[in-house]
Amino acid sequence: MTDANLFEPYALGPVTLSNRIVMAPLTRNRAGPGFVPGDLAVEYYRQRATAGLIITEATQISQQGQGYQDTPGIYSPAQIEGWRRVTEAVHEAGGRIVLQLWHVGRISHVDLQPGGAAPVAPSAIRAETKTFVNNGFVDVSEPRALELEELPGIVQDFRNAAANAISAGFDGVEIHGANGYLLDQFAKDGANVRTDAYGGSVENRARLMLEVAAGVAEEIGADRTGIRLSPASPANAIASSDPQSQFDHIVDGLNALGLVYIHVVEGATGGPRDNADFDYGSLRRRFKNTYIANNGYDRALAAARLEEGAADLFAFGRSFISNPDLVERLKTGAALADLNPATLYGGGAEGYTDYPSLDAAQA
Repeated sequence: MTDANLFEPYALGPVTLSNRIVMAPLTRNRAGPGFVPGDLAVEYYRQRATAGLIITEATQISQQGQGYQDTPGIYSPAQIEGWRRVTEAVHEAGGRIVLQLWHVGRISHVDLQPGGAAPVAPSAIRAETKTFVNNGFVDVSEPRALELEELPGIVQDFRNAAANAISAGFDGVEIHGANGYLLDQFAKDGANVRTDAYGGSVENRARLMLEVAAGVAEEIGADRTGIRLSPASPANAIASSDPQSQFDHIVDGLNALGLVYIHVVEGATGGPRDNADFDYGSLRRRFKNTYIANNGYDRALAAARLEEGAADLFAFGRSFISNPDLVERLKTGAALADLNPATLYGGGAEGYTDYPSLDAAQA
């Protein structure tokens, strides 16, 4: 096997990807009024349709699920229609695209919550981190603990959002179970000190994530349902005393459900790939369908891991922002364009849809 295999088609459940390069979800804070993706989003995703698979920016399943300014939703008719324009553009360009479903839990601010209410979480423990609201970064608000009777509603919101995504033309969905957001908060005991059926043991802390996965799979099909996990990442001030046993158990449950893929952040999200304290190979061995590897990959590392059989697909994040034709650049060995960090969050076309393709840059 050579690195050319990275650029060959791959069957992901019922869809065929043109290559093994995945565009990772990237929050850009550019949704329009009503949290609807607009014309710029249509162009942004169309430009990147040569990825084997696009995973969209995280998209809230309800207003309660929102944690940052100007992020899109998938719970209103206008949002569904806005996303339908995106999926049509990507499909017309020959791409495949899934929607990442998001509930941020405690990583939010009262200014974003319905009626100015407190954000929700497994336990009333404030995260020592910030969110982006009112055009700036501020401390997250103190959360309240979700009541037991509220949890079926969270599962139903994920189910509804998944159904809306299919209605909008997506090829599937990715459940956001990573990076210190709601499902990850329930799984990790640094944020979850509950004493009911959703706290305490490995099995109890996994319960909500697995219930959401089962509900979404029942709603739209397991072969169109993936999930993102970050077992050892400290993103958004999350911590776990037992990540290996916790996520071995979670992945066993996901495998039993027959989900089409797990998308695993290996190491610290956006940080070092120091994996000495976590065996990602254990997750790979336990999960029988597609394994998407994420974090710090380049062509050489992806090719090496593919040859080892350590992963099937490889997610690239920030390099897709400044290189809409990243797949072609990786394939030909062309230099990658630099990212402008000042335009990552919020704004308009600058730093969003104006990065040139290789052909345009050389013209």
